Amino acid sequence: MNKPHYALLFTLAALAACSSSSALYHDQPLVAKVDTGMSKDQVVQIGGKPDAESERTVVPGTCFDYLLTKAGNRQPYSVSFDGSGKVDKTAFMTCAEWSNAQHKARLPSMGGSSGSGY
Repeated sequence: MNKPHYALLFTLAALAACSSSSALYHDQPLVAKVDTGMSKDQVVQIGGKPDAESERTVVPGTCFDYLLTKAGNRQPYSVSFDGSGKVDKTAFMTCAEWSNAQHKARLPSMGGSSGSGY
């Protein structure tokens, strides 16, 4: 399988996880109330201090990691901020997972159907 197929499978798996997670955690304040464009302070007022904060590695900005817990289930949740400190993405994955997905999406395609690029 070549890289585009792996990227598609990863995306589909992430979407499946998000849909089941969003159903379970839809009433959690971070999930229900945090919207694109909010400031870091607004997010902290809603969700409390993050478990971790990291600099984004692909696109300038920062990211908050949280661990949601409900009915004995635990789920990572991240809130990502652009360079001006405004929310630009929330996801049911860690900041490291989101950064890795962004990095893979930016890798140049090697072309060809075999994936070798040579």
